[in-house]
Amino acid sequence: MPMTVFVRTLALSFALVALLAPGARAEEAAATEPAASDEIRLKNGSRVIGKVTDIRDGVVTVETDFAGAIAVSLEQIVTMTTSDPATLLLADDTVIKEQGIEVRNSQLIVDDEPGVPEQSYALDQVLIANPEPWELGQGYNWTGLVSFAAVLERGNTDTDELDYKLESYWRSVRDRYTLKMDAEIDETNGERSAENWLMQGKYDYFLSETTYWGVNLSAEADEFRDLDLRYLIGPYIGRDFYTDPLFTLTTEVGASYVNEDFSTAEDQDYTAANWYLRMTSNYLGGDSLLYFDQRGIWNLDQTSDVVIDTAVGLSFPLLWGLEAAAEILWEYDSGAVEGVEEMDETYRLRIGYRW
Repeated sequence: MPMTVFVRTLALSFALVALLAPGARAEEAAATEPAASDEIRLKNGSRVIGKVTDIRDGVVTVETDFAGAIAVSLEQIVTMTTSDPATLLLADDTVIKEQGIEVRNSQLIVDDEPGVPEQSYALDQVLIANPEPWELGQGYNWTGLVSFAAVLERGNTDTDELDYKLESYWRSVRDRYTLKMDAEIDETNGERSAENWLMQGKYDYFLSETTYWGVNLSAEADEFRDLDLRYLIGPYIGRDFYTDPLFTLTTEVGASYVNEDFSTAEDQDYTAANWYLRMTSNYLGGDSLLYFDQRGIWNLDQTSDVVIDTAVGLSFPLLWGLEAAAEILWEYDSGAVEGVEEMDETYRLRIGYRW
């Protein structure tokens, strides 16, 4: 009897092993099978195999095993297939939701409904893959920067300096809100030697992808340049002339009403022409950014009176959204009161957080 039980138990064990082995082999095979890859064929006959991670501004980004992330121009693609579904935003605001990307003969093929003939689109109509909600007209995208620069010096002269900077942007498909603040407080041997600040609020409404009009409201003060308060308000028109990350150029020109209150000089108000110029470049690579910012106010009542604030610098990322920047600031005021130099020059290294 015991021998019979033993034989039955042994037979049952072999049967279970026989049943489970194919499944185990299948799981092992699945584990060793390479992950599905996307494939792109180019007009020059080259083939790129990897994972398509982004499509934006006419460029497909592909993560490859042999070269990391590479950029492929849409206009060079003949065929493309992807394994994962994606949402595509087209130039005519058509949204193609959750389907694998298929390109044949340099045409995007859409076949997402059974029984409906497939449709094709020129590749230059593809704007973005997996757009964010704000890019689909849903709410705003909030970005910004807060940074500080501090100097503490002890010795023959005790010096304390604190500069802080805030930038915040809310962008939708149609408009944009901007808030900026820049301030400096310096002390030497316990005595205040510099105290100034600038606040600016702007609203932009986009007439096209690159052209917009806006309203500017700003206020600033500089105790040691005799300026109690300068504020201006007025409209402007702006344009993004170049948007390639290698070189961007944005200009704004407008007119404004300016009011200036001084500690000792005579107060004044006037009509002014104002401008803003920004250039950036990622030429140095590594996610670093060269930048040039200039803001100008030209007194149209006294044309020799002009205020120009210029910043030139290099910013580069650190970790967890932190960034560092080295910059030079020039503040020029041809109408500076007697005893105050027309030009201020500042060198600073700041650390901040960008989101």
